[in-house]
Amino acid sequence: MSFEDFSFKRKGLFIVNKILLILKEQLMHYGIIFRVAKYEKKASYQGHYLGVAWEVLNPIIQILTYFLVFGLGIRRGSDVGEVPYLTWMLIGISGWFFLNKATLDCSNSIHRKIGMVSKMKFPVSILPAITIISLIKTFFVMTAIAILTVLSAGVRPSLYWLQFFYYFISMITFLYFFGLLNSTITILIRDYHFILQSIMRILFYFSGPILVIEEMFPGRLGRVLDLNPYFYIINGFRDSFLNRAYFWDKGSASLFFWLLTLLIAIIASHLHLKFRSKFVDLI
Repeated sequence: MSFEDFSFKRKGLFIVNKILLILKEQLMHYGIIFRVAKYEKKASYQGHYLGVAWEVLNPIIQILTYFLVFGLGIRRGSDVGEVPYLTWMLIGISGWFFLNKATLDCSNSIHRKIGMVSKMKFPVSILPAITIISLIKTFFVMTAIAILTVLSAGVRPSLYWLQFFYYFISMITFLYFFGLLNSTITILIRDYHFILQSIMRILFYFSGPILVIEEMFPGRLGRVLDLNPYFYIINGFRDSFLNRAYFWDKGSASLFFWLLTLLIAIIASHLHLKFRSKFVDLI
């Protein structure tokens, strides 16, 4: 074995160890993650008469608005394939609400709790995980509502539905490492969070929650948009519940998604471990 080969393998092992260290911190502190997430959920709606009900009421109000504008207005009530537009939209938008809020909240998760960082007896890397877990209940409620509309549209459960668990794991994995990366960059560059907000507003129209990407962008451009990780997850939920396709039927998109997630995990783990001891000083 040459020195170059040994050096390359050593660097590769060093990178893997960083990712494993971050994952180990999540497993070792999963109890704290769930307890703090539960507390944050209750605290965020204290003083509101309807409490956590707003987590469902607010998305429903937005959904009705989008349905009136895009479903009845632009599409004039036409179906998407053999499925009513409302059913099609609910599956995608329930995923988008979670993806969007988790992405933005995770990016600010460390900065928002910077006063606690120096007093913490647990690693800062669990803060994005706490944010994600605190939002999961609302995602499940919205998904349950979407499933009810799927059943009412005459679609019956099948083996395709089991893919939900694959796409759910894919979504959580992507969101965590992307959140870890964003939260670290937000500490280093405070304006980054506002830039990310603008990017997410644009992605809303290119990730498929309310627009039929296949109809609007046919051909090569549509295939490029398939590489959008948000579209991959949202479209995956639709493939599952509408019995359209298995994830291995989209091998290139799945491969790209996981390679991108791995790249993000490498960068996020490296930057986070490099700078986290300086977070308080950087603020």
